[in-house]
Amino acid sequence: MVETTPQFDACEPVRSKTVSLLARGLFLFSMGTLSLALCQLTGCHWPGKPAAGVSTETQKYYQTAAAQIEYPQLDQPVPSDALLNSSPISLVTDLDSITYRNLELSEAVTLALEKSKVIRNLGVTILRSPNSVTTSFDPALVESDPRFGIQAALSAFDTTFGASVIHQNNDRALNNQFFGGGTRLLQQEATVMQAQLGKQSASGTEYYLRNITDYDKNNAPGNQFPGAWTTQLEAEMRQPLLQGYGVDYWQTVGNSQTPGLYNGVLIARTNTDISQSEFEISVRDFVAEVENAYWDLYFAYRDLETKIAARDASLELWRRVDALKQLGRAGGEADKEAQAREQYYRFEEDMQNALNGRPEDNTKTYNGTSAGTFKGNGGVLRLERRLRYLIGMPINDGCLMRPVDEPLAAPVCFNWETNLAESVDQRPELRRQKWVIKQRELEMIAAKKMLLPELDLVALYRWRGFGETLTNPSNGGAPRFDSAYGDLASGRFQEWELGVELDVPLGNRQAHAGMRNAEFKLARARQVLKEQERVIVHELSNAMSESIRAWEVMQTVKERLKAAGDQVNALNAAYEADQAPLNLVLEAQRRFASAKSSYYAAVMDYNIAIRNVHFEKGSYLEYCGVHTSEGPWSDAAHQYAARKADLKQPMPKVPRWINPPRVISNGTTADPYSREIIAEPVEEMGMPYLMTPEEEHSQDQNSESTADSELTPAPILLPEPGAALELNPELYLQDPVFSDETANTTPVVRPLFE
Repeated sequence: MVETTPQFDACEPVRSKTVSLLARGLFLFSMGTLSLALCQLTGCHWPGKPAAGVSTETQKYYQTAAAQIEYPQLDQPVPSDALLNSSPISLVTDLDSITYRNLELSEAVTLALEKSKVIRNLGVTILRSPNSVTTSFDPALVESDPRFGIQAALSAFDTTFGASVIHQNNDRALNNQFFGGGTRLLQQEATVMQAQLGKQSASGTEYYLRNITDYDKNNAPGNQFPGAWTTQLEAEMRQPLLQGYGVDYWQTVGNSQTPGLYNGVLIARTNTDISQSEFEISVRDFVAEVENAYWDLYFAYRDLETKIAARDASLELWRRVDALKQLGRAGGEADKEAQAREQYYRFEEDMQNALNGRPEDNTKTYNGTSAGTFKGNGGVLRLERRLRYLIGMPINDGCLMRPVDEPLAAPVCFNWETNLAESVDQRPELRRQKWVIKQRELEMIAAKKMLLPELDLVALYRWRGFGETLTNPSNGGAPRFDSAYGDLASGRFQEWELGVELDVPLGNRQAHAGMRNAEFKLARARQVLKEQERVIVHELSNAMSESIRAWEVMQTVKERLKAAGDQVNALNAAYEADQAPLNLVLEAQRRFASAKSSYYAAVMDYNIAIRNVHFEKGSYLEYCGVHTSEGPWSDAAHQYAARKADLKQPMPKVPRWINPPRVISNGTTADPYSREIIAEPVEEMGMPYLMTPEEEHSQDQNSESTADSELTPAPILLPEPGAALELNPELYLQDPVFSDETANTTPVVRPLFE
């Protein structure tokens, strides 16, 4: 080959400058044209007047179409029975044709739990904020969260496989022949194939097994073969020594690289436990709502019965006064007739409101107490629809549901020490907060791990192979580099690497801020738990005191009802003998109707108070016979668990270098040793927190000397066990609540109108 020396012309700089300016102009023109074309393709336009040729009617059409409200087309329509409801029962409905369905409280709770995928409430939350309502899917949603769920945390230990094949065809001119392997005009065909298996252990060790094979065919004059294959098999191990080392790190921090954002397995487990506690709280509140609606409807029936009886009595009296008026006799004066007529229409108004009801606040959770305070508002029809909604029945089906369970009418006494211990151990709010504290403790461990620098031990071992072909060796007499895989299998070319990698952020402000933040979160969670316990003690004290108050008030209202009945009977007899004015009789009727409604309200108030004690001490779901559990496992899950159980082998002796597993749960029972009881100082109440033995001795002597001189405090009047509710049967018709005949029989509720 004969190399020639290039000749340079004196006008070459001018010509080069002209060519350069021409090339720059062509480049700018091309880029401008390309930009305009892209703007048209992507829909960009310059704001200004509408394009010519578009009429005003066309513009209005597009503006109207753009502002229309559209409805989505669902791939799978959601089945609905909303249009199957009949017309609601109201005051204009023929009540004689209505059928009744007797409903027990246990049946109502069963129906509510069976037909409630969504935890229902009457606060219209499902319409205002549907994403905030609780459903039976919530615990599963938290556990299956692809970002913070348990499976997402375990995915850090999944074996990964990656592969790629890339082919290149290069044809380029080079200024320096060194970069072209001896030529300035390089023509090349190159292929790179990679495959890798990666696995991370529970202690943080990363293992990699990879194969890299590349093919290179080019016109470099120094090549032994026109095209050659190179393959290498690598085994790599990366062991963290500080940050990232240990089972605790991956159970708490996980694969997160940001302080304060941890997704370890144990933290994901606590998220699931917190969601289960929240679901239990929602179920408990929902059952309380169902019971509130049940007893509200029971009271509405009783109150309506009272209003009907009062209306009928006033109607009879009005008719008598009107008859005297028609005959022109004494006692039938116009003012007395109008007074009796006004009394009738007053009771008629009360009866209509008691039948239909008005949009008022009813008994519901967190309306004074956690489980609900009895309100005694609403009417039969309105409260019946409320109960239907809560238990999942059709809102309107042409019949009325009627409670058949009778309220409790016997005294119930509670033990304070037992209730206090149960409330602290069984309240799901405290269990949820304890899981939050456990999560904060795990985050504290994770924050400490993130303070360490990254120091990794890296080891790599590699086998190489080179050949003209990849897997096509000749049969005997082949040259040394005939096959790349054959050369790899011979093991002639082996390499290894061993070293350490260190990465230390100077100052490490983010990690220290994460540590401080974890400390604050843990301190806050502990104080919240302490305050929650105080609130529970406060609410339990109120509930137990309220149960005693409700019983005493019920006894008082019973006596009031007896007195009102005696007054009605006496004034009726006196009126028959013309010895009592009409206005006193009318007033007595109103007093008796009010006393009877108040008595039913007192009975309901007492039952709600007893229920609230169980609610506050954490035994409400057990009191109702309700418990939460997982759904049935599939047969495949049982078979998989059996196979895993067969693989378990107890380790005879745990090595010293293996840390014992971290315990985060005590199972289904509370640990009595997990609570530290510390008495608060009481110096502000006049009693020193710590007293010397001399002071204790003098205080004991003073208390003994003054014990006899002090007045004995009056005992608290508690309900006597076995006390019965006795009422005069002459006051009203026999009621299953108070009748001794129905004490040991199945309760029967009379129809709305007899």
